[in-house]
Amino acid sequence: MLVLSDVCKRYKTRNGKRLILNNINLQINQSERVGILGRNGSGKSTLIRLVAGSELPTTGDIARHMSISWPLAFTGGFQGSLTGLDNLRFVCRVYGASYKKALPFVEEFTELGSYLREPVKKYSSGMLARLAFAMSMAIEFDCFLIDEVIAVGDASFQEKCHNELFVNRRDRAMIMVSHDPHIIREHCTRACVLEKGVLTEFADVNSAFDFYYETTGQSERRNEHVE
Repeated sequence: MLVLSDVCKRYKTRNGKRLILNNINLQINQSERVGILGRNGSGKSTLIRLVAGSELPTTGDIARHMSISWPLAFTGGFQGSLTGLDNLRFVCRVYGASYKKALPFVEEFTELGSYLREPVKKYSSGMLARLAFAMSMAIEFDCFLIDEVIAVGDASFQEKCHNELFVNRRDRAMIMVSHDPHIIREHCTRACVLEKGVLTEFADVNSAFDFYYETTGQSERRNEHVE
């Protein structure tokens, strides 16, 4: 279970402190898949970073009673002078996972071949994303964080990513941030809308989209329900 209790986040700006998240309360149980809807700048990525533990809330509490991934395909934590395999070894050590167990999966899944033994600063953005996604799958988490982009590589590799995440790990909890209504409707069991720092929960996805389109002035799209 993941529980956010009265979570607030403020950032310092030139014009003083700015409130990004205002008393967020959210509970996610094992195997639940929750979509987070919101316009650009609404605080969705900030919320994901707080849940991941890469930032701390200004006030409030986040209780993690299950293991939480970093955002899928996030490459910001790589050490550029280390090889792909050295980065994998370091991440496995941090998360208490077996490097020997993760290595064959990452080698096969990334399809990077000898480049895994090269410094990641030589990688293209696509190669980095492949490595990051594979590392996310190689370490078993109870809850996966998905921030906007989950499409990595060409169509064949994207299908492999989709199967690994949504088929092989269909029993895991997920928090998904996306502007694509089809992805949210296909994969989420419920959804929330984040607007002006306030998170509103809905029992079903279509109700969340109705509210989202209404509050963002996109009422003409409210009838895009999946039959």
